[in-house]
Amino acid sequence: MTLTHRPTPAATFPNLGDRLATPALNYVAGRWEEASSGATFAVRNPAMPSEVLGRFPESAPADVARAITAAQDAFHTWSRLPAPQRGQVIARAIALLKERAEELAHALSWESGKVLAEARVEVTRGLNAMEYLVAEARRQAGQTIPSELPGTVTYTVRRPLGVVGLITPWNFPFAIPAWKVVPALVTGNTVVMKPAEQTPVCTALIVQAFDEAGLPSGVLNLVNGGPAVGEAIVADPAIKAISFTGSTAVGKLINQRASARLAKVQLELGGKNAAIVLDDADLDLAAREIAMGAWGTTGQRCTATSRVIVMKGVASALLDRLKTHAAALKVGHGLEDGRTMGPLINQEALDKVERYVAIARQEGATVLCGGERLGGELSEGYFYAPTLLTGVKPHHTVANEEIFGPVLSVIEVGSCEEALQVANSVPYGLSSAVFTRDVGRVFGYAEALETGLLHVNCATVLSEVHLPFGGMKDSGFGGREMGPTVIDFFTEWQTMYLRHL
Repeated sequence: MTLTHRPTPAATFPNLGDRLATPALNYVAGRWEEASSGATFAVRNPAMPSEVLGRFPESAPADVARAITAAQDAFHTWSRLPAPQRGQVIARAIALLKERAEELAHALSWESGKVLAEARVEVTRGLNAMEYLVAEARRQAGQTIPSELPGTVTYTVRRPLGVVGLITPWNFPFAIPAWKVVPALVTGNTVVMKPAEQTPVCTALIVQAFDEAGLPSGVLNLVNGGPAVGEAIVADPAIKAISFTGSTAVGKLINQRASARLAKVQLELGGKNAAIVLDDADLDLAAREIAMGAWGTTGQRCTATSRVIVMKGVASALLDRLKTHAAALKVGHGLEDGRTMGPLINQEALDKVERYVAIARQEGATVLCGGERLGGELSEGYFYAPTLLTGVKPHHTVANEEIFGPVLSVIEVGSCEEALQVANSVPYGLSSAVFTRDVGRVFGYAEALETGLLHVNCATVLSEVHLPFGGMKDSGFGGREMGPTVIDFFTEWQTMYLRHL
């Protein structure tokens, strides 16, 4: 079935249409191929689930094993290639992706449901991350350190780990694969990558650009499929490190299994991010930033604003503003002009949001706006109204568990100290924000909040590619992504003692 009310990205961009025929395969040892079983799964448009974008390989552990063998075979040559030369190959791939940025944005919107404006931002951000990280080809410096021994020079160098596994989520199908694969490759590792089965198109297009750029055979391998593929990557002793972005529950299982064989693990997990609004806040600014953080990307990002913790004296005025922002959102198909919020990713996500809103009602919260699946012309897709819950208490389920949808819970408090305590009361610690004009409260917030990302008078979703990204507590483990610190995860230090007497 094709879309009747708008052209598909493949029709709009003929070159993309041609490329989509090839990436609907695995990529192993420099070749595009089917899964060993020949089985496939359908990738559907979440705005119109009857539309199948394509079919991708339903791979098995045997396919993962072949990809790992290819990566092992390629490691010796790739790791010994001077880092600037590795960077040149990667830079050629980035240049190809930049030429195709608009095509990628349309493909991203098509497979994930994001509105086109958000898809463009994601593609730009992913490309920025790739450009920043490829420069590590000339920045991987060690140190020369004085020795206590006479006639001895000591220095350190970074060494790659070997074969690394990258397991990426569906909510950022271009940016997250982009900012994982470049640091892994530029430091000399070889890669086996598994994209989320809901959104494999952009990852395949990234891999195709590396193929066209002349990346040597086996350096980067792509294996599509469901949980069995991820489990096989995690279990294989040849995988020296695993970088995973996804749910906290799955991340903990990965850590248990991989750590048992001393593999390095980097986990970017869930969040229950709070925006604290104090009584001296600029309420127009706070409402604008909170609305963007809560309902942008349909609330489907780990840094989304899920809780508003507001002083009672300004709660009513803030709620009026938030309600106005919710009403102004234009929900619909991401590729339609003027839409500002798209669908949830699939039926499971829609059911989860409906379940949490029902629990909130049962526990005494009030639905100020939204709280329902959207019908009419949107009835086929996984569309849910932007939702604002009031009367939420800190112990309520929706105040503690990650929903991953367009649901914002408002908790009223009596003091700044209570606000900080409530913000820290959840098991997550990814991102937070405070809205205030009081610099003393700003520093108190910075010292007290147990989150990896802190924001003052701006949204919880803000991050930049040259700064470390990651969370505390159940939100992250094993090192930060992006920024200069990501190189630490993909390398290990080697210390040299050179006696010249």
